[in-house]
Formats: sequence, structure tokens, C-alpha cells
Amino acid sequence: MPQFRIPGPLRTLSGGESVVPVVAGDLRSAIDQLDSKFPGFKGRLLDDEGEPRQFVNLFLNDEDVRLGEGLDSKLADSDEIAIVPAVAGG
Repeated sequence: MPQFRIPGPLRTLSGGESVVPVVAGDLRSAIDQLDSKFPGFKGRLLDDEGEPRQFVNLFLNDEDVRLGEGLDSKLADSDEIAIVPAVAGG
């Protein structure tokens, strides 16, 4: 089953879980399911238009979803979705 890798800063939303499995056919459904298990994720990951927030990167098996099918990306049982908050600095 596909699973999310939850970064440290967002583990307060996941009850401390670093990996959260989901049953979903595409990334959008996976985010919905993650949010139903742990409310608050959808608002942190998606903007008001339902697209990934500018400063949050979603990777499906090490590939940025913005470079592929986005939230319509199909998921397989072995897929891993990484949430990577953007880091700014100078």
C-alpha cells in the first residue's frame, strides 16, 4: 500500500508517526485519506485552489509531482510519497 513519509516538523499532525500508509489510487485521494486520518494535513499541503502549496514539495518515488501528472499521479502499492517543506535561507 502507498505510504507517506512525514517530515519532523509535520509529525505533530500525525501523532508522531513518520510513515503513514494509505489506500488510494491517486495522489489527490491519498492526501484526502491522510487528512481524514490526521486532520490538518490537507490545509498544510494544498492551497485554496487544491494545488500543492508553493513552499511544500511532494515527491512520488523521488520525483517531484509538479514535473509529472501532479495530484492526478496514479499510485501503486509500493509507492512512497515524501512531503518536503521548502527550506529558505541565505
